[in-house]
Amino acid sequence: MKWGEITELHPGRFVLVEAIKASSNNRVRQLEDMSVIQDYDNPQEAWSGYKYFHKLHPTRELYVFHTSRSDIEIVEEFFSGIRQRT
Repeated sequence: MKWGEITELHPGRFVLVEAIKASSNNRVRQLEDMSVIQDYDNPQEAWSGYKYFHKLHPTRELYVFHTSRSDIEIVEEFFSGIRQRT
């Protein structure tokens, strides 16, 4: 599903999406095809949903967005350090 379709189906909502087809160019991640996993009323619920699904499926590419955004752009930042899993 394209972003425009998602915003039409879920207006004014926070959505948890999985990237089905994506590419990177100059440290910008472009999501070409997405699947909506869940929609939410508020950001706290959305992030709780993100953490829950990410813990179950850590290799899936998941994002939370608000559908009021006309376009989505993800700037890739690379982490170089030690991470502690909780």
